[in-house]
Amino acid sequence: MKKISFRNDVLPLKNELFRLALRITLNKAEAEDIVQETMIKVWNRRDNWNDINSIEAFCLTICRNMALDRSKAMNSRNMSIDDTPNEMPADHSYSSNPEEQTMMKDRIKLIRSIIDHLPEKQRSVMQLRDFENKSYKEIATILDISEEQVKVNIFRARQAIKQKYIETENYGL
Repeated sequence: MKKISFRNDVLPLKNELFRLALRITLNKAEAEDIVQETMIKVWNRRDNWNDINSIEAFCLTICRNMALDRSKAMNSRNMSIDDTPNEMPADHSYSSNPEEQTMMKDRIKLIRSIIDHLPEKQRSVMQLRDFENKSYKEIATILDISEEQVKVNIFRARQAIKQKYIETENYGL
């Protein structure tokens, strides 16, 4: 096993942890808090680092579990997902036509909304596979499920997104 360094091995994961927490909680402030708490928990377990096969999977698992706990706590307080603003990127490189830009922003907003309404496990596998480029094996380790379950959840998530997107585009909201 290699010697794990907090600075070189754990800290570079903060953006990846943030994206995972944000995808689960749908709240930027909560996601930031979760990343900070994840880093603290990982640091407090530094004596066990030599027993860990993948520090990345270890960190992502802690982050995911904390995000799920926070998300469940938010739901029990009857907070709505709609209370969190959807932040749009300031990237206008896809077109110089304002109408096309607006249509693209609307499509991105629709897809994000569809993803946000997927079941948690499907959202998590989508985040890890399509946005974080993790392998099926890594996702299975992080989520503590089989690789087959990972593939099934990704397939179902993509099918649900495709179906809902086509339905919305064809019939409107």
